[in-house]
Amino acid sequence: MRSWANIQERINESFHLHILSSIPTFAALKLQLLEQRRWLWLALFLIACGIGIARSLPTPLFSAPSSTILLARDESLLGARIATDGQWRFPAGASVPEKFRIALVTYEDKRFPFHPGIDPLALARAVRINFSQNRTVSGASTLSMQTIRLAREAQQRSYFNKFVEMLLALRLEMQYSKQEIIELYAANAPFGGNVVGLEAAAWRYFGRNPNRLSWAEICTLAVLPNSPALIHPGRNRDLLLNKRNRLLHSLHETGQLSEMDLRLALLEAIPQQPLALPQLAPHLLDTLHASAPQTYRFKTTLDANLQRVANEVTHERIKDLSRQGIHNTAALIIDNHNFEVLAYVGNAEYSMDNERGYSVDIVRRPRSSGSILKPLLFASMLDAGEILPSTLIADIPTQYGGYMPENFDHQYRGAVPAQVALAQSLNVPAVRMLKRHGVHRFYDFLKNLGMTSLSRNVDNYGLSLILGGAEISLWEVAHFYANLSNLAQPGLIKRASQIHPLRLWRDEKEVAPVNAEISAGAAWLTLRALLEVSRPGEEGYWKNFSSTQPISWKTGTSWGFRDAWAVGANSHYTIAVWSGNATGEGRPGLTGSTAAAPLLFNLFNRVERANWFATPELYLKELDVCKDNGYLNNGSCKTEKQFAPINSNFAQISPHHLRLHLNPSRQFRVHSGCARVSEMRNEDWFSLPPTQEFYYRRHHADYKTLPSFRKDCEAALTSESNSHPLDFIYPSEGARIYIPVDFAEKKGLTVFEAVHRKRDSVIHWHLDNQYLGSTHTFHQQALDASPGAHIVTIVDQEGHQQSRHFEILAE
Repeated sequence: MRSWANIQERINESFHLHILSSIPTFAALKLQLLEQRRWLWLALFLIACGIGIARSLPTPLFSAPSSTILLARDESLLGARIATDGQWRFPAGASVPEKFRIALVTYEDKRFPFHPGIDPLALARAVRINFSQNRTVSGASTLSMQTIRLAREAQQRSYFNKFVEMLLALRLEMQYSKQEIIELYAANAPFGGNVVGLEAAAWRYFGRNPNRLSWAEICTLAVLPNSPALIHPGRNRDLLLNKRNRLLHSLHETGQLSEMDLRLALLEAIPQQPLALPQLAPHLLDTLHASAPQTYRFKTTLDANLQRVANEVTHERIKDLSRQGIHNTAALIIDNHNFEVLAYVGNAEYSMDNERGYSVDIVRRPRSSGSILKPLLFASMLDAGEILPSTLIADIPTQYGGYMPENFDHQYRGAVPAQVALAQSLNVPAVRMLKRHGVHRFYDFLKNLGMTSLSRNVDNYGLSLILGGAEISLWEVAHFYANLSNLAQPGLIKRASQIHPLRLWRDEKEVAPVNAEISAGAAWLTLRALLEVSRPGEEGYWKNFSSTQPISWKTGTSWGFRDAWAVGANSHYTIAVWSGNATGEGRPGLTGSTAAAPLLFNLFNRVERANWFATPELYLKELDVCKDNGYLNNGSCKTEKQFAPINSNFAQISPHHLRLHLNPSRQFRVHSGCARVSEMRNEDWFSLPPTQEFYYRRHHADYKTLPSFRKDCEAALTSESNSHPLDFIYPSEGARIYIPVDFAEKKGLTVFEAVHRKRDSVIHWHLDNQYLGSTHTFHQQALDASPGAHIVTIVDQEGHQQSRHFEILAE
């Protein structure tokens, strides 16, 4: 028992000694804890670094300055301005062609669609190769990592930076889709020299949009960011060619290219040198950038082909005009169906130093309107029921206060149909029409149409508003006439009688149309009147040739020959042209018909032919009017059918037609006081007032003056409408006259003029009841009147008389 007890005791001691020996000492335990804590802190530090780096992705990822670019409706490049850092770096936003995506992934990162930003297989391969060759041969950079490297702007290559790129690449993949990463890379990768981004490279090296590049061109660009220096001339060209061809073979091996496509692609040459970027609308680019300086990609409605045509035609025209001292011209082409601007020539030449005003965008500059607003007055008066197209308007010497308008040819026609006055752009009838219509009314009408250049109070314009007293831009001219053309085609508009703004910038916020004060009928009648405007040169015979097209058009010339306007329209296009000097310098012969009209018709001859406007029968009505004067029949005239706007309330009875009672020989007039009714012969007669008649019969040989009364009838003659045989030509009632002093400092004279129906008549002149003298046949009388109010009276041999009040202004 004792021995067993000893054995058991020894076994217990050995067990306890073994347990105690397996427990570390306190010092060893402390050392072990410190080692574990060190690794824990290192792990936490690395995790914190990873989280910090991952959260530090820049926003935005790329902040380098962009070039400003102008694009046509088909996304082709119209112009560009280099970025402020001297790089051709087009703004992001362009789609990346599928060809480029395939070529880039094939060349740079085959597993790009599958990895999370880091390619473990490529990384392991790079480590093996680099260690085996004891140098850096492969970096294993994915497209995501390369995008990060571009965003970090040339950080020094190191293992730490590579580690940072890997972490940020992971973060990039979390925030962006694969397609977005490709777009970021394509927009910011270097392509040699100062070319950055795929879009800029496509235009600089191939002169085309990336979407229109061939496989060979795409592959050339796909290999460039890896070695952008290869684009420069020298031995590198062969390296570039070899890299491109290897990529083409790779695409063939993967089934992207057929054998035929490969062979053709290998035959294509690589670019020899960068191309100049297009500058098809430099003034527009400057204008848009100035209006939206934070926008760098302007997508316009311009048609690239029409823009080239417009540039070519205006450039040729300015060569001729420059010989006459006219250095600037501008043009717009508008689609009447949707109001889109198809061509925009801000100036025929472009110069950054503004030589001869070449840098000025004339399209947006207000200039004197000349006669360009007359059709709008015509349309407004048609709708107001104040005129019909054939209504006679007086064309005689006219004075309103101190304002005396004159026709361009310094002639008078007595009276002309309103549509003829418009077609011939006669100033005196236009002023008389505006006086009847009302300056305030027409001013408000223009404002409602959208004329923003009316910056002064209406009273500052007065009657000169219709003859160039206002300023208007070529943009507004094109806007008005395009809307006039659209209104004349009711089937084109979704809602009748609306004025739509022109559309130029596709990203521009759409402006709602405003209600128009021009009806479809008035618009069509106005354009029909403008169809009769005489064309310049050989165009004047257009009606004789079936190949020519009908165009409604109008010219304008400002005072001092500073501005020449021409605008025309058919059913499809409105074209507006201005010619002159941006400096405001006038030139003799600078008129709308000679300086601007030839360019207008040259442009029409280069655009697609279109028909004239169909008659909008639902918006017109027919009236029976007198053939001679366009007024409603008073029972004494021959009538004809005349179109009027459907809502016109024109109700003016003819004041020029009389039913005369003549003697049996129809030589003299008689009346019941001197002749029996059975002896009277009735005849309808067209007779104008004396002053209108005086000028009218010069242009109408068939005009017959009123017969005189038979001698025995004159004694019993009573007041009869339209029987007054004499009238004043000048002055008008209430005229205010300033008489200048000549070079010898002598006060001049003023010459008054009168007219009598009888050519052999004698008129006696009186000033303030003092006899001045008598005139025969041609009735002009010089007067020397003192400052102040006066009255002049004329009396003929038969006692008929007329008087006018006038005022002589002091110095």
